Amino acid sequence: MIQKSYDGKPSLYLIPTPIGNLEDITIRSLKTLETVDFILSEDTRETSKLLNKYEIKKKLVSCHQYNEEKIKSYVIAELKNGKNIGLVTDQGTPIISDPGYVIVREVINNNFNVVSLPGTTAFVPAITASGMESSKFLFYGFLNAKDSKQKKELEKLKNIRYTLIFYESVHRLKSTLANMLDVFGDRSICICREISKIHEEYIRGNISELLENFSDMKGEFVLVVEGNKESINYDNLDIVKHIKLYLNDGLSEKEAIKLVAKERNIAKSEVYMEYHKNK
Repeated sequence: MIQKSYDGKPSLYLIPTPIGNLEDITIRSLKTLETVDFILSEDTRETSKLLNKYEIKKKLVSCHQYNEEKIKSYVIAELKNGKNIGLVTDQGTPIISDPGYVIVREVINNNFNVVSLPGTTAFVPAITASGMESSKFLFYGFLNAKDSKQKKELEKLKNIRYTLIFYESVHRLKSTLANMLDVFGDRSICICREISKIHEEYIRGNISELLENFSDMKGEFVLVVEGNKESINYDNLDIVKHIKLYLNDGLSEKEAIKLVAKERNIAKSEVYMEYHKNK
């Protein structure tokens, strides 16, 4: 299915909002907030602060993770009535570790347009200011809140060679660092706190250092963690197990085969044949 964003059909606009400093909003986002017929808002109180600053008067409709399923039919009905709709979350780009996915899928399935505006997202300034390798990275978002499940998630991520990015709450920060030290080992990490706000800071070091000197902090956090730099011994690892190692890390079969071929210095076709013959 091909959808063109600017074909005259009523549309759902995903509008990024500031993650702290209210001046971190694009001119296009402000114009879109002014022109849509109404705005779906994760927290109408938070959205009202932004609208009041820029003197925008617009109807707000509550839309959060607990009512998305109920409200999606209302959204479709309004699009069918020719309305253009904005969607915002409390902070940042909608759907990135925030509500909105259910609404977007429903709009697409009903053949209306979804227009996603570029703008503020916390993990981008976090990785660019962290000092970590940024040519390839994995954004994971929030880990599971339960300790045992979080460790299982980290186990699946520990062999990934790319920089890893997580969101974390103030209440779980210390326990998450302890779990990372336990599963990942003592890697380099950057704790990015209160991005774009007056108390913004970047705390860099090894995980053990940050735990030893841990002090209670307030705010919102992005954790940027070094990828796995350990050399892997392939002597006792056949090609099938080698590929499955990367499949478990979330790579596609094509990506895993390419990486295994490179690491073993053999042709991709040879790896492909061996894998499909013995998997």
